[in-house]
Amino acid sequence: MTVNDDLRTAAEAWLSEDPDPDTRAELRALLDAGDRADVTAELADRFAGTLEFGTAGLRGAVAAGPNRMNRVVVIRAAAGLCAYLKAKGLTNGPVLIGYDARHKSDVFAQDTAAVVRGAGLDAVLLDRPAPTPVVAFGIRHLNAVAGVVVTASHNPPQDNGYKVYLGDGSQIVPPADAEIAAAIAAVGHLDSVPRGDDWQTTGDKLINAYLDRIAELVPADAPRELTVAYTPLHGVGRSLVEDAVARAGFAVPSVVASQADPDPDFPTVSFPNPEEPGAIDAALELARSMDADLAVANDPDADRCAVAVPDSAAEGGWRMLRGDELGGLLGEFLLSSRPDGVAACSIVSSSLLGKIAAAHGVEYVETLTGFKWIGRVPGLVFGYEEALGYCVDPVAVKDKDGVSTLVRVLHLAARAKSEGRTLLDLLDDLAVKHGLHATDQLSVRVEDLSLIKTAMERLRATPPTSLGSHTVERVDDLSEGSETLPPTDGLRYTLSEGARVVVRPSGTEPKLKCYLEVVIPVTADVAAAREQAATDLATVKQSLSTALGL
Repeated sequence: MTVNDDLRTAAEAWLSEDPDPDTRAELRALLDAGDRADVTAELADRFAGTLEFGTAGLRGAVAAGPNRMNRVVVIRAAAGLCAYLKAKGLTNGPVLIGYDARHKSDVFAQDTAAVVRGAGLDAVLLDRPAPTPVVAFGIRHLNAVAGVVVTASHNPPQDNGYKVYLGDGSQIVPPADAEIAAAIAAVGHLDSVPRGDDWQTTGDKLINAYLDRIAELVPADAPRELTVAYTPLHGVGRSLVEDAVARAGFAVPSVVASQADPDPDFPTVSFPNPEEPGAIDAALELARSMDADLAVANDPDADRCAVAVPDSAAEGGWRMLRGDELGGLLGEFLLSSRPDGVAACSIVSSSLLGKIAAAHGVEYVETLTGFKWIGRVPGLVFGYEEALGYCVDPVAVKDKDGVSTLVRVLHLAARAKSEGRTLLDLLDDLAVKHGLHATDQLSVRVEDLSLIKTAMERLRATPPTSLGSHTVERVDDLSEGSETLPPTDGLRYTLSEGARVVVRPSGTEPKLKCYLEVVIPVTADVAAAREQAATDLATVKQSLSTALGL
């Protein structure tokens, strides 16, 4: 296999406008490597298309080529965003730009600021790597017209990304994503993109305002006795978490030393996502050694929060709470005061929040997956999704926020401890009151994306009539949309006895994701209900796996 003329021409054209010596060098090395099949395949993939800009912005491996994350792609994205803002008349305020500590994040952020200034708009750049929610907070605090965060969240080390918010502090949704994508496609040669160098930086003022807001979430008379182990997973959360916790009046957590500082290579974890098996093992080890009350973790850009608790029934004496368990705990905590507003979670999250909201007389809605939908629910007072994302102060941050969530969790756990109770006791209370809502996932990662399409077609053509011991009572094809939900590729199965399954392709990874829930009535023996739920979920998962044919 040889590098054909069209491919070589495209690569040489790329080299002519790439301002980054690193990506120029690695692309030149590929072109000079000779006609090897692996080199040609790599080049073909890099130039097969353009990294798609959607509601999640951009995300991909850092390397040369239009189908990768690099300075050329970022400059074009920034120019397209500016063209969109100007076309919509959204120019009366700055564009706020933040970034994490991944490879090239600072460079991509500076490129964005330069393009924003070149377009005649005001640019405000954070002066240090910081959690994503700082930008979501800062957009509204500074009356910005838009925000950009250079981050790949919890993706593998080789990736980076580009997340866009508009002036309401929420992530973009259709049709803005398509309109921005069209504006990006219309950008010419990079030489035609004007750039400036006179952007502003935030200094300490914005971060202090963010931290002060979090400190206000905990009443002065609230209990604060708690011992906590913490890991930022080599991300940017540590300094703000330590400051936020201290300002809220709690003892600063003990931090996992090997994961304390930002490191874009994430050397101690194979996948820097606290949901992944093994990712928080070091935090659990630290928690055990200090007899902690809690272990908490953020993902690398600190917009997610994971919590683990002592549990004598678990292997090693500790277990991590599922995202839905923490969502239920926070929902009960925040809705018990009967706030005037709306609680929301995604369609793949547990149905428990709806029951908690109803018990407290709070309106409840379901949204599509992602905080781009949850964050823009009118009157939101609490929102979450099962993937460890929680919006616990929507007035300030209309997005998931791992820092404010962590402080809310400390408040809740310290209050429980002062009463001689634990978060597990509070979970048992919810189970007795509303039934035990147990959730699980079945995720299938594929190399060939056509397998996901085929599986979805098979399910639509021959839907299962039962899953495990449950009869399928209703099938909703989410691609058709409804009065309350825009169309999305997915299937929802309503099963007998309150069980539910949702199947959808991942929006950010080559995965088919399936979300399972069973509901077990509880009288007094919660442990027996948990055993029954585990068996029930296992049989549903096995039936679903067979139906998928993957």
